[in-house]
Amino acid sequence: MRRFDTAHAALAGLAASLVGIGLGRFAYTPLIPALIEARWFAPSQVVYFGAANLAGYLAGALLTRPLLGRVPAPVALRAAMLLASAAFFAGAAPLSVPWFFAWRVVAGLAGGVIMVLTAPTILPHVDPRRRGLVGGMIFTGVGLGVAASGTLIPLLLRAGLVATWCGLGIVSAALTLLAWNGWPRAVVHQEATPAARRMRGVPVWALLAEYGLNAMGLVPHMVFLVDFVARGLGAGLAAGAAYWVVFGLGAMVGPLLTGSLADRIGFRCAWRLAFAVQAVAVALPALTHGAAWLVVSSAVTGAFTPGIVPLALGRVHELLPGDAGAQRVVWGRTTIAWALFQAAAAYFYSWLFSFTGGDYRLLFVLSAAALVLALAIDLLVPRQSAAAETPPIRASSA
Repeated sequence: MRRFDTAHAALAGLAASLVGIGLGRFAYTPLIPALIEARWFAPSQVVYFGAANLAGYLAGALLTRPLLGRVPAPVALRAAMLLASAAFFAGAAPLSVPWFFAWRVVAGLAGGVIMVLTAPTILPHVDPRRRGLVGGMIFTGVGLGVAASGTLIPLLLRAGLVATWCGLGIVSAALTLLAWNGWPRAVVHQEATPAARRMRGVPVWALLAEYGLNAMGLVPHMVFLVDFVARGLGAGLAAGAAYWVVFGLGAMVGPLLTGSLADRIGFRCAWRLAFAVQAVAVALPALTHGAAWLVVSSAVTGAFTPGIVPLALGRVHELLPGDAGAQRVVWGRTTIAWALFQAAAAYFYSWLFSFTGGDYRLLFVLSAAALVLALAIDLLVPRQSAAAETPPIRASSA
């Protein structure tokens, strides 16, 4: 029987998040200006393709639980990585709007499955003393994918859009093979408690709303940042890609920074501080076009794109201390809430962008308002019982 290899499993988790989210979702953002300039599709259609990916992500999050009743988690993860790789190759052939739209949905669906399954599949098999390191590696895959897309795509675009899509497909396929045998054969499952299934607590419902609003607040940067710099400011694709690299570098260190902050001040305080900082960061492009401030906005927003995840995990642990089954159920619901709000916001922002004739400023203002609303909800939520206000738990070990 094959012995579980922690290092290989950590590498598999990193590769999965890199393929399914880092590249599968975020690589599309720096491609938006190139797709428009090449006239593969109309500008409004190109933006909607980005929203289609987020809708697929929601579908993947929703389908993961029933999927596990039919196939083992490692099989589902391998299939998701294969689908994400295939979506890149399919993108090299702009046969029609439905074709392109469908494959962007498939890419999103694969990312949703990967996000929900990767950490729960690996971490239960890892020595508790090493779970922080392994969890950090998994989350870092998102930032690596963002940074890689910002550096690779401008180089690949010199050979054309077809070569770019195929190049991303080759990278994803190679990472899929690298991760193939890294998954554990048996997955630890824990039954949810009746209390978790009911989810009647006001703080839990508030957490779902806040996490969803946080997703809404990040959408303009995730979808429009490169296009805003390249076309909105007239700085060109290279400049837009450079800001996307800054976004990716922030994403690489975000989970480690937010986890360390929560260890010092507690997850509840870190959660609230995150909303305030993000609100300022996402509003900056609407207030100023100064290069330094745009770098700050890109880096901070990039850091919180994956960095908010360990904070949310920590809040789940604080709200349901000592109940692993309840934590698993609630975490699944928070992932769905994120995907639902993100997809809805992407479609709304895409429609609004077209309706206003390309008003980027309004998108950033609305995203900041969503984060302010999330902070207001948390401030109004009744304080939990003393049992829930335990000392901070390391989010990355969740």
